[in-house]
Amino acid sequence: MQPTPEQSPHHAYPDHWEADVVLRDGGTARIRPITTDDAERLVSFYEQVSEESKYYRFFAPYPRLSAKDVHRFTHHDYVDRVGLAVTVGGEFIATVRYDRIDATGRPASTPADEAEVAFLVQDAHQGRGVASALLEHIAAVARERGIRRFAAEVLPANNKMIKVFRDAGYTQQRSFEDGAVHLTLDLEPTAESLAVQRAREQRAEARSVQRLITPGSVAVIGTGRTPGGVGRTVLRNLLGAGFTGRAYAVNSSFDADQGTIDGVPAHRSIGEIGEPVDLAVVAVPADRVPEAVADCGEHGVQGLVVLSAGYAEWGAEGRERQRELVRQARSYGMRIIGPNAFGIINNADGVRLNASLAPEPPAPGRIGLFTQSGAIGIALLSGLYRRGAGLSTFISAGNRADISGNDFLQYWYEDPNTDVALLYLESLGNPRKFTRLARRTAAVKPVVVVKGARHSGSTPPGHAVPISRIPDATVSALMRQAGVIRVDTVTEMVDAGLLLADQPLPAGPRVAILGNSESLGLLTYDACLAEGLRPRPPRDLTTAATPQDFRDALAEALADRSCDAVIVTAIPWVGENGQAEKGDGEVLAAALRTAAATGPAKPVAVVHVEIGGLAEALAAASSTVAAPRVAATAAPGASAAADGKGTSRATGASATPGITRTPATSAPPNPPAQPHAPGSGVPTPSAPSTGRIPAYPAAERAVRALAEAVKYAQWRRQAAVPGKVPEFLDDTIDEAGAADRIDALLGPDPDPRGRQLSHDEARELLGCYGISVRPTLPAPDPDAAVAAAARLGYPVALKTTAPHLRHRADLGGVRLDVANETALRRAYGELTDLLGKPAELQPVVQSMAPRGVDTVVRATIDPAAGAVLSFGLAGAPSELLGDTAHRLVPATDRDAAELIRSIRAAPVLFGWRGAAPVDTAALEELLLRVSRLVDDHPEVVSVALEPVVVATQGLTVLGAALRLSPPPARTDLGPRRLPNY
Repeated sequence: MQPTPEQSPHHAYPDHWEADVVLRDGGTARIRPITTDDAERLVSFYEQVSEESKYYRFFAPYPRLSAKDVHRFTHHDYVDRVGLAVTVGGEFIATVRYDRIDATGRPASTPADEAEVAFLVQDAHQGRGVASALLEHIAAVARERGIRRFAAEVLPANNKMIKVFRDAGYTQQRSFEDGAVHLTLDLEPTAESLAVQRAREQRAEARSVQRLITPGSVAVIGTGRTPGGVGRTVLRNLLGAGFTGRAYAVNSSFDADQGTIDGVPAHRSIGEIGEPVDLAVVAVPADRVPEAVADCGEHGVQGLVVLSAGYAEWGAEGRERQRELVRQARSYGMRIIGPNAFGIINNADGVRLNASLAPEPPAPGRIGLFTQSGAIGIALLSGLYRRGAGLSTFISAGNRADISGNDFLQYWYEDPNTDVALLYLESLGNPRKFTRLARRTAAVKPVVVVKGARHSGSTPPGHAVPISRIPDATVSALMRQAGVIRVDTVTEMVDAGLLLADQPLPAGPRVAILGNSESLGLLTYDACLAEGLRPRPPRDLTTAATPQDFRDALAEALADRSCDAVIVTAIPWVGENGQAEKGDGEVLAAALRTAAATGPAKPVAVVHVEIGGLAEALAAASSTVAAPRVAATAAPGASAAADGKGTSRATGASATPGITRTPATSAPPNPPAQPHAPGSGVPTPSAPSTGRIPAYPAAERAVRALAEAVKYAQWRRQAAVPGKVPEFLDDTIDEAGAADRIDALLGPDPDPRGRQLSHDEARELLGCYGISVRPTLPAPDPDAAVAAAARLGYPVALKTTAPHLRHRADLGGVRLDVANETALRRAYGELTDLLGKPAELQPVVQSMAPRGVDTVVRATIDPAAGAVLSFGLAGAPSELLGDTAHRLVPATDRDAAELIRSIRAAPVLFGWRGAAPVDTAALEELLLRVSRLVDDHPEVVSVALEPVVVATQGLTVLGAALRLSPPPARTDLGPRRLPNY
């Protein structure tokens, strides 16, 4: 919406202030600046506000707005006078306005830095978090315009408004003057205000997902009159799952007397239904979707699942059609899954929703699954079904134009029905937010991710994402930092998910291996070593081992305090007649279940090869269906139940495919956790241990899943006590001085392409953060080199600084330990004879540093992921092998310690082959200082310290390259808003 000429011509309409937001109840609304075109909307809005709310706003009865009021409230200069409105369906539901004032409270202009602020929310929309969202946005606008404080007068009886200000988290002062509460808010964001903002974001976005997957009624728009077709298939699946709510079939082509379709009411439009509809599944051609969306929006539908194709995956025209779809849906307060989606499933008992095209719906369970690909979704559902893995929720988001994996992380974070989150992602729309949400979720339940389209330029059609320059290896490292279990294939994701959903986390990497095949045991042993685990020598039970032998051996291994996990390997065993027993693996399954149920809580996995019935028995008992944790009451040698044939079997074994169950006669030692709705608080960390045992057809797959569980468990233990930035850094950091230098270097009109600093400029800026760079002196000719060496003192280094030769000692561009003038002149001549003229080489002289290990410290600002701190050893081998570690900024002391220990060449720093260990404490401090620099000053978009020579005591930075640029937008720190792709 553009301004009319009546508005101030030198302040254009600030369209970047427009934003879609999710409110507390999960609905959406749009926030935008008020313009002169809004006069009628403002009057209509005010007429729907109660007399009490008007009194609270104006401190007196104020039944209607005068023409002068309407003019004042719709004419703004977007600097000293700003008004924002919240709209739903194009109509106002709330407004906020600020007027800049001086110290006496009179109207003012810049440089006055205080403004009076006032809100008005329609009564029907109070309690939805509208005012809180407006405060975030008007505060961001005010900071942009140089306003640092808000002043507000509130009547003492207006408790709701007082609470909005009080709960915002800003530093504030309150006083009582002239019968009103006078509030002053400092608008500088604080840790508390950011925490409040993110907590509200989590509650709102989790609630928006909950509205979609727990509907009380569903309408399938596009249900065909004859069997077959997308809409009719979804309706059939919806009814087949036993949906607990009301279902409707909608098709504009139905006859007026259609009556029912598949036993549910049939209507030609949503409006004809005459009852509230919570969710609409849209399965009509793309050109008819806008009509369907309008019908839904006008009749109060809360959310949409759009299965229709023909959007961004079809090119530029489709992308614009997709943007318009999102705009239209959000204007009505609805959120969208899709378009080009496969559907959603919620197996909760009170819902039983299957609004998808899934031919084999999964059983109820504890795994949440999100996928951006319909084809991968089909494959995953089929694989999980075969292995008996139960799901709590399934979402195939298609082009994920609105609802994304981030939204479902918000929901799963405290969903009591989900213990493990599995995500197949082809793109990351908001990587900064993803890592933040994943870290928080991973602290209470595992998050397993497969990232498709990993290579540059391979983003799938229809996925509009920010451009990222960081390689996939860096993305993987950052996910690991956030506690995400990243695997390479969907098979590995299922393998890890099965183990994590039903087994306790291992206390360490020590693994016991037992089985009836020495060869299979050795394969498992080797696989454990390859994955960084600490296996004990395999215990061979011989091929004559019986199920009773397996049970006794497993019970003994679980009771052994020197092991943290057990892998059982099994091949067909030899019976008393010398024949291989291939049949009835249920006997072995029952024996393993009994031992696992009676032993300590340690993860157990089974590797099986060609045992008839074992895979089926394990599958039948390994469904990840929700069940209370049980503890067997029988002794390890007691049978679970007799089948009348002298064979020991588990009581009440499930007939569903996948992991073994404990005896049904066992009693749970602890009451089950009480379910709670999203937004009710921080969830209790999940600790799955249902007694079910995952089975794998290959040792490598079982070991890899266990290794991921070990690494995740270690991360969880460390995350329980978060790292911190040492306080001693504050005494040696001149943040204000650095800011002044940056402002001076960038100038009043900075080049948007940025500016590379000279060596001396970089030294000065780094010095503000306690980072000392050894000086260099230019040597344009041999005499200058000799003069420089005399000034610095021998021995010196002579090196080239030409871009194509910098840090390339392998090309001969560096001469070290030059002891005297004669040696220096000789070295200078060798350099110029070998590599070119001095003007091309740009040689410099530098005093020698103590011997040590050459390392590299870098920090870069990626437009998608944010600031990334990197570390590695200097030299071509590390670059060729990609042996570099990465962490997100700001880095803590723990991050810095892990950073230098996570590269493969780390032993070089700690005394490899008898060498003296170097000063890693000094290296960690340097990493923290670089992290602080780029975190405090987003204008520093690139830092490269190379080489950093780390000696046994201290370190020396020999080279530094810094680049400044106008700071990129930090959407993760601004007010809440939905992304626009």
